[in-house]
Amino acid sequence: MDWTDLIDVAFDVAGDGSHDRRAAAVRTVQATIAPGERPVAATAARHPDHFRKGALVLTTHRLLFLKDGKPPLPVPLAAVTEVRVNRTKLNGEVLQVLALTGAHRFEDVVKAEPFAEQLRAGAGAARSAYEAASAAAAPAAPAPAAAGEDLLDRLAALRTAGALTEEEFTRAKQRLIG
Repeated sequence: MDWTDLIDVAFDVAGDGSHDRRAAAVRTVQATIAPGERPVAATAARHPDHFRKGALVLTTHRLLFLKDGKPPLPVPLAAVTEVRVNRTKLNGEVLQVLALTGAHRFEDVVKAEPFAEQLRAGAGAARSAYEAASAAAAPAAPAPAAAGEDLLDRLAALRTAGALTEEEFTRAKQRLIG
């Protein structure tokens, strides 16, 4: 499955037949693809700040929310710490994603639980790959670092690996430091 197929599936599920919106979403994603990044899954969802549904796309590197050709809302998989699905009468199935970069909520998610399982698996694999790379690159630590320094080092490593943009790194660092 390629990027176009995946985004088409997500917009079909969202009930959005606009060729222009689909093409804009594909162009937006293709402009931000990281080396080696591949599409994994997609579904339709609504971000609480938007009325219409958009496409929620899971890649090998991150989770993206696409709507109307706007820049994607990215959540790096290595930064994901928890994924939950709740059901409410007003918002349907709600996907909550907690990450080092912040908390994210998506409402009216189509087939939320299967998508959440894929997201959990992808986040676990990304964290394992990050930890393996960190262990291989770093010699044994002489002394344990403070919790804040450890998280800051992890954020810096995510930025260096391309999982976080400079803006995401700065925002996460500001939240961590206070």
